[in-house]
Amino acid sequence: MGTRRRDFLAAGVAAGAGLALPLAVSAQATGELTHLRIGFQKSAVNLVIVKQQGALEKRYPNAKVQWIEFPAGPQLLEALSVGALEFGLTGDSPPVFAQAAGKDLLYVGAEPSKPLSSAILVQQDSKLRTLAELKGKRVGLQKGSSAHYLLVRALEKGVLQWGDITPIYLAPAEARAAFEKGAIDAWAIWDPFYAATELSIKPRTLTTGVGLSGNNSFYLASRPFTEKHPQVLNALFEELTRADAYVQNNRKEAAQLIADFSGLSLATVHLFISRRPRSPVGPISPQIVADQQRVADAFHKLELIPRPVKVAEIVWQPKTAQVAQK
Repeated sequence: MGTRRRDFLAAGVAAGAGLALPLAVSAQATGELTHLRIGFQKSAVNLVIVKQQGALEKRYPNAKVQWIEFPAGPQLLEALSVGALEFGLTGDSPPVFAQAAGKDLLYVGAEPSKPLSSAILVQQDSKLRTLAELKGKRVGLQKGSSAHYLLVRALEKGVLQWGDITPIYLAPAEARAAFEKGAIDAWAIWDPFYAATELSIKPRTLTTGVGLSGNNSFYLASRPFTEKHPQVLNALFEELTRADAYVQNNRKEAAQLIADFSGLSLATVHLFISRRPRSPVGPISPQIVADQQRVADAFHKLELIPRPVKVAEIVWQPKTAQVAQK
């Protein structure tokens, strides 16, 4: 074999080795996404649609995507803070409690407010008719959830102090059982648990979040994941916004997907998505930060969190170049 022939083949081997480099070195070294663990709840409509349609698995075929369901936001954020998740969705209160407890996580995106999607319920035959009449009553709620802030605001409207009620801290399933047995006088809850209860036992709604709580939904991520994979976050938001458009334009099919996953009745799903506005995923705006700071300040004023927090300190500030990556 001539010298030039040998040189040509050697160059070809070198080029081939160069093309194979991403496969030869560790995925971590190249920044390739190898796994993504997503925490979600039954109320996370956009995430459920993305999951059921397999959108992320199609977009990242070489990554292991895991979906882990939680009963409420506080449990989800605890998992996120200890490295058991990379990404998840909660309501407004869980991130405040997590930040106050020193958990290392970041607000990375948000959906529009959903004030109709949470409520304080009483039994149909309850004598309670006004928020002021909650004084001295036992109110069930998930501690640190969006329903927690709704109850705080409802008491303010009823000219009551937090100490005027007896909060009974229960996860949604346990709270519903206590509500049905009469072990609690009222229940602060969110969809789809709210919708399921409405249809099955027909309680009265003492108040919704309208005028009290925006019931904002936040996407949060671990700091290492956010710093390493900002382009994956952008892809997630694209898929979540696409999922929202699908829900808005294909209610029947979307409801069936959600029912198939959740085990909820179609009637329940149709009810709770009917009061859910268009919910594309966007960045954390200054207005959203201000709204969330009010949530944090309210909890600190009542000494329900151990220290004051500045929400803006844990809001992701993506670089322009990162946002542009697709």
